[in-house]
Amino acid sequence: MDWKKTLMYGSFAAGAILFLTGRRPAGLAVAGIGIATFAAEHPEKFEELWDRMPEYIEKGERFVNMAASFLERLGEHRAGGYRNMPVAGGTRY
Repeated sequence: MDWKKTLMYGSFAAGAILFLTGRRPAGLAVAGIGIATFAAEHPEKFEELWDRMPEYIEKGERFVNMAASFLERLGEHRAGGYRNMPVAGGTRY
């Protein structure tokens, strides 16, 4: 494996780890290094990816909306559980 591939994969992995641990600006900066290396190494693939970006964003938006509606329904279902039962003999507090 040459050093450019190592740099790309390593920066994507480090960026993802930083992003998931809450260090979003640092994660985006490190992932940007990987994207720049990818664009320099494979300009035709990067151009194809760039042209298809609206499609990927639309699919991601649909996934997020689906997950949000699922979590909302799950929250509504759990709202009728034991936490909303009246306490015998008075108030909860």
